[in-house]
Amino acid sequence: MVRIDEVADGIYRLSSAPEQSGAIGFNQFLIVDDRPALIHTGTYPMYEAVRAAVAEVIDPATLRHVVIGHFEAAECGGMDRFVQAAPRAALVCSAVGARVNLAGWNCAGAVRGVEEGAVIDLGRHRLCFLETPHVHHWDSLMAFEETTASLFPADLFIQPRDQPAVVREDLGREMCRFYQESGIFASEGPVRRVVDRIEALRPEWIHPMHGGSLPAAVVAPYVAALRLEPFAFDGRLMGRRVPGGG
Repeated sequence: MVRIDEVADGIYRLSSAPEQSGAIGFNQFLIVDDRPALIHTGTYPMYEAVRAAVAEVIDPATLRHVVIGHFEAAECGGMDRFVQAAPRAALVCSAVGARVNLAGWNCAGAVRGVEEGAVIDLGRHRLCFLETPHVHHWDSLMAFEETTASLFPADLFIQPRDQPAVVREDLGREMCRFYQESGIFASEGPVRRVVDRIEALRPEWIHPMHGGSLPAAVVAPYVAALRLEPFAFDGRLMGRRVPGGG
């Protein structure tokens, strides 16, 4: 079952709980406006449940933008079917993602690759895009919704386990331990440089793809953890030590 919560004005969190204890949940975010946008699609098997959740809020056929933060199943496993069902919808990804992934994939509908500073006007809301390579993929992209000052950072600011729609607890150290155990980030440098850029945006909300949305008042300890705690790859992938990995 997908839980639906309005976490900012016109922004809905569609959340699926973790299937296993200690794992991560999966979020998509629906921005309701003149030209609605869906940020993340969930995996291919999740499509029917996510689409049903979208349909509780708007007609999925009215979607105009399906935003892909990076090329990975949790981000874009349902992309083809969402754009097939929405004739005016386009897939939005980074310029690198468009060139090296979606241009060579069997994608339905239009593909729009965006660079740093590109803006998509949804009506009352405006999405401004940040290119964030290697956080955590080569083609990574984040979106900042200017009206609500909401950041959509994909896999940055994860909180493991099932979380409420809004999290006010400091789980920064736990976040970093999860990153290191799973091996998501090859290096800390690109992440910390992006954290500096995020702070300059002064977001009122951070809406990660895994975990609850973070209001501005609780962001500081998460930022501090990313600056001070180790979280880069140390030879483990999904908790398993890889031979020769370090």
